[in-house]
Amino acid sequence: MSNLSGKHILLGVTGSIAAYKAADLASKLTQAGAQVDVILTGAGEQFVTPLTFQSVTGRRAYTDQDLWGNEAHIMHVSLGKTADMLVIAPCTASTMAKLAHGIADNLLTLTALAATCPILIAPAMDGGMFDHPATQENLKTLQSRSVLVAGPAAGHLASGLSGVGRMIEPAEVLGHIRAALGKKGKLAGKKVIVTAGGTQEALDPVRVITNHSSGKQGYALAQAAIDAGADVTLITTPTALTPPVGAKIVNVKSVQEMLGALLNESADALVMTAAAADFRPKNVAKEKMKKRDGIPQIELEAAPDILKTVAGPGVEQKRFNVVVGFAAESQALLENASEKLKSKGLDLIAANDISATDAGFAVETNRITLLFADGTKENLPLMSKTEAAEKITEHIARLLE
Repeated sequence: MSNLSGKHILLGVTGSIAAYKAADLASKLTQAGAQVDVILTGAGEQFVTPLTFQSVTGRRAYTDQDLWGNEAHIMHVSLGKTADMLVIAPCTASTMAKLAHGIADNLLTLTALAATCPILIAPAMDGGMFDHPATQENLKTLQSRSVLVAGPAAGHLASGLSGVGRMIEPAEVLGHIRAALGKKGKLAGKKVIVTAGGTQEALDPVRVITNHSSGKQGYALAQAAIDAGADVTLITTPTALTPPVGAKIVNVKSVQEMLGALLNESADALVMTAAAADFRPKNVAKEKMKKRDGIPQIELEAAPDILKTVAGPGVEQKRFNVVVGFAAESQALLENASEKLKSKGLDLIAANDISATDAGFAVETNRITLLFADGTKENLPLMSKTEAAEKITEHIARLLE
């Protein structure tokens, strides 16, 4: 259940070839639990039909023809007053100009004037139009009125030109919407640091020692914290994942780099989801090791204990008010997790059995047991990593109270 669940989203679609992306966005919003009402401008209808949106949202799509129906005198008001957010994606240069100057000559711009909810636009236009002084002036005007702007991106445009003007992808627009809706969440005004991924300890300039962590649970926790309104810093090792919109990203590889990044930070909560190495090579070869030289003898040493260093018992400078750890174990799950909880002075630890085929590394689900410093325990059933992240985030908010 993301922060989109149950929210009423108005999606305005204007006359751009990027209107095809709006259908995907409407579908993604609906799948996330939002009630999506679409308003198409006349030009928008030339690219995508109302039936397309009705098919993916299960709800009526509005057009300018509805201005002349039985509800005409109140429709734009009722739509604008009941929405949690108005999103215009794609938003053409023409619609941006109308919004900036208060021109209300269609159902969408009428609704925008009547709306009391936050407004987000995703600009889309061809070469040179976004950079034009008139568009830039309109952009400044809208931003001064707290209109949120997502994009545009640079790339190939419909005319064949390349430049700034592409509407950003629907998944990224969705991230901007979630970040905006989370502003008044349970973690509003709080800073949360999340670490994610498996660290990499170099053997030589080519090879590393690492682990199977995909970073999925950490990225899900970062998104859940953003959904709850937190200011999120995500300290991440290299992964194939796309960082959540709104997070400050700090890229690291080794345990030492992750520790260094954390020693430069302080926050209300630290969520140590990363699978940090316990051991690392004592000596790193300066040149690539060659097969012809035979099998190398690799001597290991203990890697720095990140949690114990930044938040453990006896640490003089308290950087974090709440510290959450993870224990990925293949045996004696609760015993090992409980020992880690106490030895590292954690407020909460999430323990999961990595030997289970449906939980742990590289899969979409997790089965977690939460252990708290006060001795209480909560067993979470098998659930998606997104759902697990939301549960843990709820507990973080409670602990910070």
